[in-house]
Amino acid sequence: MLANQIERIRGAEFATVAEVVRDFHGGFDVPQRPTMGYAFRDASLLDGVLYAGTATRHLRPRAGRRPVGMVGHATGRAAFYESWTGNRWFGNWLSDDCLTYRLAESAGVPTTTSPAKGHQPDYERRLGMAVTRAQATVFDELILFDDLPNNDNKRERATDLRRRLVGPEPCSHRGVFLLRGMTGARRVLDNERQVAEHLATRHGFRVLDPSGASLEEILDSCAGAEVVAGVEGSHLVHGLVMMPAKARVLVIQPPARAVVALKLLTDRQGQDYSMVVATGGDDVFHADIDEIDRTLDLV
Repeated sequence: MLANQIERIRGAEFATVAEVVRDFHGGFDVPQRPTMGYAFRDASLLDGVLYAGTATRHLRPRAGRRPVGMVGHATGRAAFYESWTGNRWFGNWLSDDCLTYRLAESAGVPTTTSPAKGHQPDYERRLGMAVTRAQATVFDELILFDDLPNNDNKRERATDLRRRLVGPEPCSHRGVFLLRGMTGARRVLDNERQVAEHLATRHGFRVLDPSGASLEEILDSCAGAEVVAGVEGSHLVHGLVMMPAKARVLVIQPPARAVVALKLLTDRQGQDYSMVVATGGDDVFHADIDEIDRTLDLV
């Protein structure tokens, strides 16, 4: 990043400003603990909450409704791979839950409460995910995973996910700008179209709105990109899980909602991370195109 970018950050999400600034600066080691799996007997699922003995795990906000009809009974071993964050944000589902699925398929019947929506069914087919969707159910045996650590095994699973999506190594191209538009929580880059057009005409970037694109179109635009660029958000994860090992992401950060999550993904995969911090209000902000050009020139 250019000098004086971090000083623009006045707010952060999911962490304090001090923690986010520390992670953006980097230069320190974070030991990663092993991934763990835990087995429970006679577990039950009700209204998005798993129960086993005195333990509970919330998978999603409770609807507050009792199930209609009989509660199902699942024999054998079910292995849950979903997370609260993956149910809330598509990017976490793709970057994390889809990796945990590979653990689940080797431990039991991969199970989730999440309905397939948006691009998820296409990704499931492309990745060969055979999913059992459960609601109110009693399980003879249930496996849960602590798969948060970005350890070597998780990195290998992420590399495998890219191989399953991309197939044979695609031709390299300069980059792709993924439009955010009005999708997700309100974070509006007021000159997003101008930034996209500039990157297309001056740098040869492809421009794509993933919200209206098929998975094949997303693959075609992202698979060989040397740079994946756009406003911070889940839509960028389409590109991050597909871009080559030596690629980098260029994130336009809102000044009042800086998020370090995408940098943690590139750290895990040994890829580069660049950012420009926008200026402006909390919900609507502006990116300096000259700063974007100079940031691209840094590497």
